[in-house]
Amino acid sequence: MKLELQKGSRSRILAAIVLIAMAVFVVRLFYLQIIQHSHYVEVANSEQIKRLTIPAKRGVIYALDGNTPVPLAMNQTIYTVFADPQTVENDDKIIDVLKRVAGGNLRPDLKTLLNKVDSRYQILATRITRTQADKIKAENLAGIGFQEGSQRVYPEGGLAAQTLGFVDYSGIGRYGVEGAQNDKLTGTDGLLQSVTDIRDVPLTIGNKNINQPAVNGKNIVLTIDSNVQSYAEQALAEGLKRTGATRGSVLVMNPQTGQVMAMANLPSYKPATFNTVSDPEVFNNPIVSEPYEPGSVIKTLTMTAGIEKNAVSPTATYVNTDHIRVEDSVISNATLGQTGTITFQHALNWSLNTGFVTVLERLGDGSHVTRQARDTLYSYFHDKFRLGQLTGIEVSGESPGIIIPPTDVQGGAVRYATMAFGQGMNTTMIQVASAFSAIVSGGVYHSPTVLAGEVKPDGTYVPDKIEDGMQIVSKSAADQVREMTVKGRSDFFGYTDKQGYMIGGKTGTSQVPKDGGYSKTESIGSYVGFGGDTTAKYVIMVQVSGKDRALQGARDAQPIFTDISNWMIDYLKLQPRG
Repeated sequence: MKLELQKGSRSRILAAIVLIAMAVFVVRLFYLQIIQHSHYVEVANSEQIKRLTIPAKRGVIYALDGNTPVPLAMNQTIYTVFADPQTVENDDKIIDVLKRVAGGNLRPDLKTLLNKVDSRYQILATRITRTQADKIKAENLAGIGFQEGSQRVYPEGGLAAQTLGFVDYSGIGRYGVEGAQNDKLTGTDGLLQSVTDIRDVPLTIGNKNINQPAVNGKNIVLTIDSNVQSYAEQALAEGLKRTGATRGSVLVMNPQTGQVMAMANLPSYKPATFNTVSDPEVFNNPIVSEPYEPGSVIKTLTMTAGIEKNAVSPTATYVNTDHIRVEDSVISNATLGQTGTITFQHALNWSLNTGFVTVLERLGDGSHVTRQARDTLYSYFHDKFRLGQLTGIEVSGESPGIIIPPTDVQGGAVRYATMAFGQGMNTTMIQVASAFSAIVSGGVYHSPTVLAGEVKPDGTYVPDKIEDGMQIVSKSAADQVREMTVKGRSDFFGYTDKQGYMIGGKTGTSQVPKDGGYSKTESIGSYVGFGGDTTAKYVIMVQVSGKDRALQGARDAQPIFTDISNWMIDYLKLQPRG
């Protein structure tokens, strides 16, 4: 009886052990298959699923040669040379070949890199060309591999550099169009994913296979005309040399569409060698990013407001004494001696500050710079001509400038008196040229643009639809001021315009703020003008400056305008008026 119990106990103990072992297996399987399911799926996928990113190609940027797109920024295939130190066979030969072929693109201390046998991947050279890569491949170097990449190249060198911008070594667009349109130019990388067996052979069956093609970036066509841009840069360089100015900008645009044909700036740089630039200020485009007190070029806008409000006319008169008092300040003319009863046309011709303070007064009660006068001038400058606002031009770094409203404590009578002739305010060249374009195109404002369209993947150029402009001032007022600028230019001797064409413009000599006042040794010269046959076909704005350089609109900026204007007449094949 005792032995039977012992045998039964052993059986029960064995059964219990088996049950416990089974329970352990069940729990373990539950843990592995249920609790750890996601982990092991990831492990399996990492071993069985192979992923390859298919890089998108960055869009090409084109300028126009007449109506034909020509590339300004393209892509070039480059290669990275790498080594697997565990499989290389002849260090000395590898080093000799790379030094002979790759030159300055080599990493330092190649011997050390090749001897890192605990590594399977060491970069030996970067940014080498296809030709260099082919020469290295021809040597059949064991353990050496190549990775294909892309870099931006600029076939026109530094043409329109600040408008273009550049692409940094991480592939991101910086400044200009490259920066502002980076998302459109970049595109979307594709993905190639497949499930493989243990030998890395793709399995054709499986819902985890993905073949998602890359979407290349958009090919952008700029409104920049490469011929106009090239000539503007040449004329600007010659103008700076002639005047002694150290900085200058030229803007050329179509006043009937707002399309920018050229934006030239000096000093400049070459986008392909951006990394050699010591002063990053040169990357900025002053035409859109650097507001300044524009000076007398603004008088055309003040005159437009006065005419449209029936406060003045070109032939209306005022008494000029060369000085005018506004509250506790006395404002004087830069040019003295045109005194007596004169017309506002005469005041524009001689750029007399007193005349345009008088226009402002007549927008109010006729003898003071009233709140009504200030409200009216602000509505024209800010709301209609859009000074002190972003224009929306499609390059990076645009600044809105500053137009103080009359509701501000600083927007008093004296400030508005100076604003009437272009001081006491900050605007950009693109704002002023766009406002002037509205005047010479019959009062229609077109937002400035540098985008003309795109080139489709099949090579077809598709222009953007030109947006209708907005009538911001009456055609009558705009036409009268346009003719005032034509008469003002023709009344002066010394201008060498081609005869038979409609040419007009306005000078500006701006004081430079310094230490709470204005510099006595430095001024900025500006000129904004237009040309055409029966209608305005182009607007050109020029600005020149330099540290401690007293530059003038008529003497220093205007000749650059004349040079480009005469060239534009021939380039556009304009016909002289009968």
